[in-house]
Amino acid sequence: MIDEIRAGTISIAGHGGDEIEAYLATPEDGAPHGGVVVIHHMPGYDAATKEMVRKFAVNGYQALCPNLYSREAPGADPDDAAATVRAAGGVPDARLVGDVLGAAEHLRGLPDANGKIGVIGHCSGGRQTFLAACSLEIDAAVDCYGAFIVEDPPPQMADMKPLLGLAPQLSCPLLGLFGAEDQHPSPEATARLSEELDKLGKPHEFHTYENAGHSFFAVDRPAYRPEAAVDGWQRIFRFFGEHLAA
Repeated sequence: MIDEIRAGTISIAGHGGDEIEAYLATPEDGAPHGGVVVIHHMPGYDAATKEMVRKFAVNGYQALCPNLYSREAPGADPDDAAATVRAAGGVPDARLVGDVLGAAEHLRGLPDANGKIGVIGHCSGGRQTFLAACSLEIDAAVDCYGAFIVEDPPPQMADMKPLLGLAPQLSCPLLGLFGAEDQHPSPEATARLSEELDKLGKPHEFHTYENAGHSFFAVDRPAYRPEAAVDGWQRIFRFFGEHLAA
């Protein structure tokens, strides 16, 4: 664990060169570190996500969360921004990839960066993590209960498409953490994704927790499941430790 970190809001270049808000946390020990792009969940760029960014820094990573809703609702309350983006049909996939690329490039340019980049996301961010790992050169990816990779999205998100067809392009090892009681994604959907990755020879490690549903990592929600979350965090740090070390 690292005692001294620096954290705060910055601006980065996102998709198409757009200036977007982001939250950065870095260790202050002067050692080389891997970078982690944290993709926030559907509820938005909120306090819980920023706490997660700091958690990565304390554990030895330079972590950055781009505000995917910067364009639609700059400076808005996270709940209001999320509602605005939902009403617009969600974040376009191409823009998401560009924003993650901008975040990864920013991390690679930081002092003490070792050049390795991981991506992690929860909820919609889990789906977007898979999208980013299939669209960019990434060193490790963690999908925490990302829906609509295999199954069709709801009608109100007509522009969003399943991502299973992108699996041949997966650029890195994938860790997947899911709940057995979740329906988005369902255990059947995650099993199908695992089968497809097996066929393609893509390295992956999936874990499904009993007595856990969607958002089991969220400490501020009734869905929180401590045993699953604690084990999940241990697996995340072990996985990133293996793939993002100098």
